[in-house]
Amino acid sequence: MSPGGPAVDAARVIADLRELAKRTSDEHGAQRLCWTQTWRDARAFLGELLDELGVEADRDEAGNLWAQLDGNDSGDALTLGSHIDSVPAGGWLDGALGVMAAIGVMRAWASTGDPTPRPLRVVDWADEEGARFSRSLFGSSAFAGTLEPDSVRGLHDRDGIALPDALAENDVELDRVLESGARRDGIGAYLELHIEQGPVMEADGIQVAAVEGCAGVERHRFTIRGQASHAGTTPMSQRHDAGLAAADAALRIEHIGRASGGVATTGVLSLEPGIATAVAGEAELTVDLRHADADTLAEMLAGARAAVEAAAGERGCETGDELIWQIEPIPFDPKLVGLAREASGQDRTITSGALHDAAEVARVLPAAMVFVPSIGGISHADIEDTSEDDLAAGIQAFGTLANRVLARA
Repeated sequence: MSPGGPAVDAARVIADLRELAKRTSDEHGAQRLCWTQTWRDARAFLGELLDELGVEADRDEAGNLWAQLDGNDSGDALTLGSHIDSVPAGGWLDGALGVMAAIGVMRAWASTGDPTPRPLRVVDWADEEGARFSRSLFGSSAFAGTLEPDSVRGLHDRDGIALPDALAENDVELDRVLESGARRDGIGAYLELHIEQGPVMEADGIQVAAVEGCAGVERHRFTIRGQASHAGTTPMSQRHDAGLAAADAALRIEHIGRASGGVATTGVLSLEPGIATAVAGEAELTVDLRHADADTLAEMLAGARAAVEAAAGERGCETGDELIWQIEPIPFDPKLVGLAREASGQDRTITSGALHDAAEVARVLPAAMVFVPSIGGISHADIEDTSEDDLAAGIQAFGTLANRVLARA
């Protein structure tokens, strides 16, 4: 063992990732949608890996999975983790890389027979993606105390299943999820390894990079109400077409994203009655705005609201605005970012446009992240990939970072 601690077996971590993909993917990609059987199968595989180390896992009240090596003293624990859940037809690395790398660090220490300098915890956060109920970072926000149960109580998936019912199927009670915050006691720092999910690192030839923080997000559902009418008999000049108003608004919001230096996405558009022979009487447009600066993000939201109102008003339609979820820009701990930069061997840092559990954890604990590049910048798709060389470099750098934080007084 080197003076800094044991090296992580990157090849084993990558093999574990491939085995997870084999067990929980189909021809369309990863299918570890949270609170489903495939996600539970993924959790069972994590249990097998931890059993090999003689470590027992347990769950908190929000459904987060925890495991611990007790260490040599009673100092504050270092926690490593990410999420095992995926979007439908997702990639093999998103989230899973961080969980498997965390287990890799734990395996490296367990194999030495020597105690860690302080307790070492691994966590798999529940429902980071929010793909089923449109509420991201469920488990980590419950842990951080920022989740408001009443704000998510009425959420339903596409099959009409209510979030509280899906949680109950997994032995999670919505009204108790904030009790998971008790796990914050005794944690000194949190670290997470993740793929970039964007094109910057690959384009710049960067193998590993420290992350300085996560962009803020405003996610809203805009409703545009016009008048449904017959497609063949309603003159163009007399239509109140909510669908065209929504399309116009989406193009205006795209311009806001381009002009702000952030990003703006209108990822969901639904029309009623939704048939070819009727003018749309109602449209719902889901908008996701992101920026690293809080003031600019607020300006983007004001601009999006104005865009929807203007596009609707020009067609004689009315509007509504429902907040789905928001999070302010979150900077990571400067000291941990500095250590991550040293471990990566790269002085440059990255700001994450994607959301991560580390953003919620950083509200209440010192936290930092390490990124590896994504080929083509593609994620949330079955072709998501990172070269094995880059994966190995990132896993080893993450292990070095973890060992340095473990050794800190």
